[in-house]
Amino acid sequence: MFRSLVILLALVIAPAAISPAMSQALMNPASLTEQAPPVYKAKFDTSKGSFEIQVHRDWAPAGADRFYNLVKNGFFDNTRFFRVVSGFMVQFGLNGDPSVSAQWRQARIRDDQVKQSNTRGMVTFATAGPNTRTTQVFINFGDNNRLDGMGFAPFGQVVTGMNVVDALYSGYGEGAPGGNGPEQGRVQQEGNAYLTKDFAKLDYIKKATIEP
Repeated sequence: MFRSLVILLALVIAPAAISPAMSQALMNPASLTEQAPPVYKAKFDTSKGSFEIQVHRDWAPAGADRFYNLVKNGFFDNTRFFRVVSGFMVQFGLNGDPSVSAQWRQARIRDDQVKQSNTRGMVTFATAGPNTRTTQVFINFGDNNRLDGMGFAPFGQVVTGMNVVDALYSGYGEGAPGGNGPEQGRVQQEGNAYLTKDFAKLDYIKKATIEP
């Protein structure tokens, strides 16, 4: 009976498998350029529950297309919410497999015009300067309209489950070296092996899917 229980628990907590075709596609960012529908929803099943993001392509076309391709091809599956700063935002979008992260590091998309404000629940790509967006995304916890003038263009909004987003573990705070959270360079180089060992309390995405 104990053996059966162990097997059952293993099945419950095991991360969702990514098909070989999806895995191969993620190793070739240049192939994932499908245009997104004008409006679509992405569902995120996480360790804290589920939430849904509704994306509007007319808000930020390049961002909406990139997000659509990442979700559709399993990029976010089994990835951690590695930067959670209370009152500010939660950030995710570094793949748990360093070999996948390496392929996307220079897969940049052009900037979108900022048409919406970074208010509570709005979803936006992180950027390191002009035309440097790749895969990292954040959800605003509060009104961060100061980001609008810095070129951060929201492409979607959490429409259900914002309480789940609010509940994501934030105990580590800002990332290193400014805080006690994960160092992004090590996340890219070591993936989930680093995060699960040193930041075991981080919540994570079990699976992200485009809603029919």
